[in-house]
Amino acid sequence: MAELAARQKKQPGDARQTPNNRPQAQDLRITEIFYSLQGEALAAGFPSVFIRLTGCPLRCQYCDTEYAFSGGERLNLDEIYARVATFGARHVCVTGGEPLAQPACAILVKGLCDLGYAVSVETSGALDISPIDPRASRVMDLKTPGSGEVARNRLENLELLTPHDQIKFVLCHREDFDWACDMLQRYALTERCTVWFSPSYGQIELSDLAQWILDAKIPVRMQVQLHKLIWGDQPGR
Repeated sequence: MAELAARQKKQPGDARQTPNNRPQAQDLRITEIFYSLQGEALAAGFPSVFIRLTGCPLRCQYCDTEYAFSGGERLNLDEIYARVATFGARHVCVTGGEPLAQPACAILVKGLCDLGYAVSVETSGALDISPIDPRASRVMDLKTPGSGEVARNRLENLELLTPHDQIKFVLCHREDFDWACDMLQRYALTERCTVWFSPSYGQIELSDLAQWILDAKIPVRMQVQLHKLIWGDQPGR
């Protein structure tokens, strides 16, 4: 991390660039920056820094980050990179809310990648993911009917996914599971990237979802929210 900090002082993510040909650093509204174990997706279990951006255009019925819909603190990119560096972690997760609702999110992610972090971006899938640096793993939801926001899925994003990216289905009931299985087949999703089936917290029994996956014989990965098993449903975890 000493090397990483040195690189940060020399070039804060390349986000603030020369006036002639590069954009200046921009502010983002940040709800919180915190250090915890990553609870989901391929980086699950790794000590990680989370940058939670403020604001979201969706209102999923199971949302557990409503406190990030408004408020927050305006920070410039250099301030964000400096806070991230203090934790000494390699993994950084940019999340929300919906991080892509702030256009400068793409500059933030590029800067984190330039600094050598392993970066993931958690997005609802309702907004265009193409501006996100391909070095970051885009962890994209496909909103199920049970979420209440299925109409917001931007299906054009599916063509942009690479093996470095991930798709997450948050399932509220058996009907969501059947819908997700249909989407797997219709868009050959497991051939594009890693696919996760995740039970909505408190709405599906883990053993039920596990059995449904086994019975369907589908090549997806089941996940639980590790951070909630450890600390429960609380902010900053």
